[in-house]
Amino acid sequence: MPTAKRFNIMNGCINLFLMILCLMVALPFVLVVVISLTSENSLVQNGYQFIPKEWSLEAYRITFAQPDPLIRGYLVTIMITVIGTVTSLLLTAMTAYPISRRDFRYNRPITFYIFFTMLFNGGLIPFYILMTQYLHLKNSLMALIIPALLSPFNIMIMKGFLDKIGKEIIESAKVDGAREIRIFFTIILPLSTPALATLGLFISFGYWNEWYNALLFIDNDRFVPLQLLLVRILTQIEFLANSPLAQVADKLAFANFPTMSVRMAMAILAGGPMLVIFPFFQKYFVKGITVGSLKG
Repeated sequence: MPTAKRFNIMNGCINLFLMILCLMVALPFVLVVVISLTSENSLVQNGYQFIPKEWSLEAYRITFAQPDPLIRGYLVTIMITVIGTVTSLLLTAMTAYPISRRDFRYNRPITFYIFFTMLFNGGLIPFYILMTQYLHLKNSLMALIIPALLSPFNIMIMKGFLDKIGKEIIESAKVDGAREIRIFFTIILPLSTPALATLGLFISFGYWNEWYNALLFIDNDRFVPLQLLLVRILTQIEFLANSPLAQVADKLAFANFPTMSVRMAMAILAGGPMLVIFPFFQKYFVKGITVGSLKG
């Protein structure tokens, strides 16, 4: 078989495999969207279908019936995501830069110390006591931002990227009279854009999906993030739908409440904004992942 023909067959097989893989990733999300637009009766009678027999916007109507808590949850989540991501990227880069410098005397001990924290932690009870009794961060946005500011894993990734930046650039800047702070902000950070964009995407996902720390430290409804709000709503819906009151009191009518479609509608409302943001970071994301495999 000629080499060109064999290459075309192999290329076609790879493209077919990637198409199947993309469909496997995309179809569940499409199904979630369709379920959120399906009537509850159709879901009960026919199950999950890509083309339902009866369409309905009832789930979104119920979700937006009282929009104030949802809007407040969005604002809290957006605030902690923006502030947390920007601050976390700055602290991560400032921590990784010194330990990436071979001329820094304590780079090895500090690197080991950071790595050691990936293996062990103090546990939930000391963490809760620290946040509430010593730092007094209960019922504040800082309780949602501070715990995720610095990740040892992110620091090590950033260090691996900064190790590949030529030290000659730093030496040249020093010869020109630049101080370390200027070198970091005017040279290192611009060169680290792919790594910062990649880590920023991971960090922003973490803050956007934050609910566990909110469950521990937030009792005030003003500071409830979107994910915890949705967990509470789903729990209440499930309780009311399965309650004897739904069968006794006709005015509540929870027996026919669209619980399945409401779940999917809330999942879309919670994850939709990040799906819109991701394409803008895609080129940096791909470059940031593959940069570690480049040589020279």
